[in-house]
Amino acid sequence: MRTGPIRFGIVGSGWRAEFFVRLARALPERLAVAGVVTRSAERVAQLKAEWGVPAFRTVSELCAAEPEFVIPSVPWEITPQVVQELVEHEVPVLAETPPAPDVRGLRDLWDAVGGAKRAGGGGLVQVAEQYTLMPGHAARMALVREGVIGKVTSVQVSSTHMYHAMSLIRHMLGVAGGPVTVTARAFTAPLADPLSPAGWSDDLTPKDAVNTLALLDFGGARTGLYDFTDNQWWNPLRARRIVVRGSLGEMVDDTVVRMAGPRTPVESPLMRRRTGTDLNLEGAEVHHISFDGRVVWRNDYLGASLSEDDLAVVDLLCRTGAWVRDAGPEPYPLAEGCQDHLLALAIEESARTGAPVTTAVEAWAAR
Repeated sequence: MRTGPIRFGIVGSGWRAEFFVRLARALPERLAVAGVVTRSAERVAQLKAEWGVPAFRTVSELCAAEPEFVIPSVPWEITPQVVQELVEHEVPVLAETPPAPDVRGLRDLWDAVGGAKRAGGGGLVQVAEQYTLMPGHAARMALVREGVIGKVTSVQVSSTHMYHAMSLIRHMLGVAGGPVTVTARAFTAPLADPLSPAGWSDDLTPKDAVNTLALLDFGGARTGLYDFTDNQWWNPLRARRIVVRGSLGEMVDDTVVRMAGPRTPVESPLMRRRTGTDLNLEGAEVHHISFDGRVVWRNDYLGASLSEDDLAVVDLLCRTGAWVRDAGPEPYPLAEGCQDHLLALAIEESARTGAPVTTAVEAWAAR
């Protein structure tokens, strides 16, 4: 078994690829970049100089550097062909989300690589879906697994878009690849949009923003509600919310309500221990999340001062590394990534046509 930092490769050299390089730089004892593939000789030289990592022109050259797994970080329409090329080299893949752009692409990709297996177990292709690993969601998932609020029957997500939201809804409900009936609508309303990936605009003029609402019926008295407004990730004028309802209580954001006994409903918060405020000099980061005095999520990467989203991605990278070293389970199988995007595409179709859409039971559902 390999030891030392997990060595991964990247195909692509855009902002998302740089994101992974930055995280490896923050945790050199845990992660290392074996190389990055880019198109031009000029870009190769630039990456070597600016990112401080090996850079190559082809996937074959990267694979010769023996990365433990490779992340295709390329445009949606190119991802399937890069994934297939890596599978031909028998290299474990952590495909960016979504793994293919449309339903036909998902089916073709599954037909091509869905049966590819790793010698140590599991599908050779995994998906870089990190949202269930974000600290707050991971803490909620821990309570769901414990049965604190009973059997989960409803999940409402208003925070992130499409396939990421579908991942949260499915995992909180504990559903896989069965048929789902989706009813969606899109509404346009004025909204100021002062902050984007480009930074603050200093413009508070309301502009048209689309709000998509979708109801997902998974059967068996299990439902999901999707609520997303354009740029909700960045816009400080739209909050992020999650509601998880069960047979014995519910979680609303960081508040848990359930019965402690007959005639005894109780309310408990999920409490984050954050450092770096006031006179605390431990560094600015979240250390753990507790519930009723016990820790339900803990930061395994203390000292790197990472944001909660960064922590989720780093955890995904390390879990993928543990899997390829036969020291952990599959991080996020291709079948799950395909199902997430299938539901996202159904939302788009229903919102566009105004008619309900019932998804088929796809080939990956039998996985």
